[in-house]
Amino acid sequence: MACAPHPIERDMTPAIRKALDKLGLLRDIDLVLHLPLRYEDETRITPIASCREGQMVQIEAAVLNSEVQLQPRRQLVVTVQDASGECQLRFLHFYPSQQKAMAPGKRLRIHGEVRGGFWGRQMLHPQIRKAEGPLPAALTPIYPISKGLPQAYLRRMIAVALQRIQIEETLPGTVLALAGPPPIAAGHGAAAGSAWWPLHQALQFLHNPAPDVALQTLEDHSHPAWQRLKAEELLAQQLSQFKVRQTRAGLGAPALSPPADISSALPLHEQLLARLPFELTAAQRRVCAEIAADIAQPRPMHRLLQGDVGSGKTVVAAMAACLCIDAGWQCALMAPTEILAEQHFRKLTEWLSPLLAEREQSVAWLAGAQKKKERAAMLEAVAAGSAMLVVGTHAVIQDSVEFARLGLVLIDEQHRFGVEQRLSLRKRQSTAPEDARAHDKGMEPHMLMMTATPIPRTLAMTYYADLSVSTIDELPPGRTPIVTRLIAESRRDELIERLATQVAQGRQAYWVCPLIEESEALDLSNATATFEDLQQAMPGARIGLLHSRMPAADKQAVMAGFSAGEIGVLVATTVIEVGVDVPNASVMVIEHAERFGLSQLHQLRGRVGRGSKESACILLYATGDNGQLGDTAKERLRAMAQTNDGFEIARRDLEIRGPGEFMGARQSGAALLRFADLDTDQALLEWARQLAPQMLRQQPRLAELHMQRWLGGKWDYLKA
Repeated sequence: MACAPHPIERDMTPAIRKALDKLGLLRDIDLVLHLPLRYEDETRITPIASCREGQMVQIEAAVLNSEVQLQPRRQLVVTVQDASGECQLRFLHFYPSQQKAMAPGKRLRIHGEVRGGFWGRQMLHPQIRKAEGPLPAALTPIYPISKGLPQAYLRRMIAVALQRIQIEETLPGTVLALAGPPPIAAGHGAAAGSAWWPLHQALQFLHNPAPDVALQTLEDHSHPAWQRLKAEELLAQQLSQFKVRQTRAGLGAPALSPPADISSALPLHEQLLARLPFELTAAQRRVCAEIAADIAQPRPMHRLLQGDVGSGKTVVAAMAACLCIDAGWQCALMAPTEILAEQHFRKLTEWLSPLLAEREQSVAWLAGAQKKKERAAMLEAVAAGSAMLVVGTHAVIQDSVEFARLGLVLIDEQHRFGVEQRLSLRKRQSTAPEDARAHDKGMEPHMLMMTATPIPRTLAMTYYADLSVSTIDELPPGRTPIVTRLIAESRRDELIERLATQVAQGRQAYWVCPLIEESEALDLSNATATFEDLQQAMPGARIGLLHSRMPAADKQAVMAGFSAGEIGVLVATTVIEVGVDVPNASVMVIEHAERFGLSQLHQLRGRVGRGSKESACILLYATGDNGQLGDTAKERLRAMAQTNDGFEIARRDLEIRGPGEFMGARQSGAALLRFADLDTDQALLEWARQLAPQMLRQQPRLAELHMQRWLGGKWDYLKA
């Protein structure tokens, strides 16, 4: 659908244009799909005497008195009266123009919530307008807005867009001829077998609902008009995912299977297995087989490897890298932080360097803080193709990095990368000159993304429908259970005493803080202050400090000291959230645990329990001014205390935060669901999953139009 200019452009200020752009209201269809948060009933007048406390009502009354009172604080108090009684209006914030509009004798229509009080009925900051003209025929919509965009102006824009837009039905006629979507037939707000509402009718209704509609069906989105919108949205989302998978199936990728004339007596992955001091679990072997089958195909693998903290994803990645290298192609592994990338580099170097050295090949390291000479040598090895495995941070995707023959990309903690960074790695192709490898050009590398935050089934069915998913659903033997305790901030000194005793007995601990330095905005303990406190409270122990602003060399020195057992307590920010593996560390203290997300708490807890000693995670929480924790914080901490299962943690995290936050919407760039709810709209989701591939095959024009209507220009984001 073509992008039409904004309606009412002649009086559009820069502030309004900025607000519209921020809300993504660029086309008529965007305005029409910008649906109300709630509604106010201004279609009727309620006599003051009939108003009940807590009611949202509209009254029509004359101003008896208007004055500014200074006690107990400055406020405008207006008394109004109709034929049935009086009501007092209070404004704690007001302008002279408002005072003038509410001068004695003025007749007003007033909309607000009725409160009881010593002085009778009151309204606080009600909406005021002149008592003139007919009453509205529909409920008044209240839209999501941004600074600089008045509700009244947005209402006018949407009304104009509704008048001038022509909405083509994109659901196939065979679907529209059937009864409505599954939840309607199941009795969610409409009679069984209700017909589909036409899309244009549904939109007109939701922007201007009749006053006799049951408000509950609008608020809980169970009305047939809402069901049509949710069905449309879920179908667009599923179409986009199936389309991406369909497009990817048509692309070329190297078939990563070892050549028949391989010189080594054993394939590289078998040599690695022989060197490892442990055996793979059944789940790891199953996942390795799934990946091997995928990358042996001449089309790009796009697979998500999920497994709980400590389930052994790194060794699976190493096995995939071995298959890639044996096939004569390079592999790149990118991690979000230098600490995590370095952990991977050390482990992979330990496992693979001796094997690669026999082939005159190597593992390369690329990070932002590298010395110029070292970086130049690494870049040369990567470009020449002698560095067969390249490990690093986002430095791996900088323009200066030229791969000779990139066949496989591994991305750890993929949700922590921006979508542009993931796309950049996907688009890396062979940069070799036109020689025997010229046929490599235009091929996409295979991609394996790893996450320690398991994806609940409902999210896998929606946002990850275009991915193959492999799951490591068992932990290696020898992992000790982690005991989780909730301790109030008031017992902090007692905790430090007990920790000092543990450290004196040779145990090591992490102490995680949410900030690095003092912040006036947040009253939280910070890492540097806690580091100094613990040094004073535990004079016999060596305390280390680690945070993201430290020079790379200092970070490495601290981590080396902690890994070697020289540092008893490591005070850190969330820089140690992933990748840090110190088996002797058996205590994790998380300060201000109520401020952390559930998946983040689980990741931090996973840093302990990696050795033979019993491990503990202490969630140190602070209560608010009222001595209570907020409901959301309480739910998070309770979940942490009740289970160590990462899949259950992920399910509860999704319940608490919703899909947008869970996925890190700001990083993903993906179009998240605005109207549908993954908990209550399972039947609609299943309906959309079944219809999407059928539409792409049989009605490709309608499918394309449907996606353009709902997704606009967000295609690139969906490909990442």
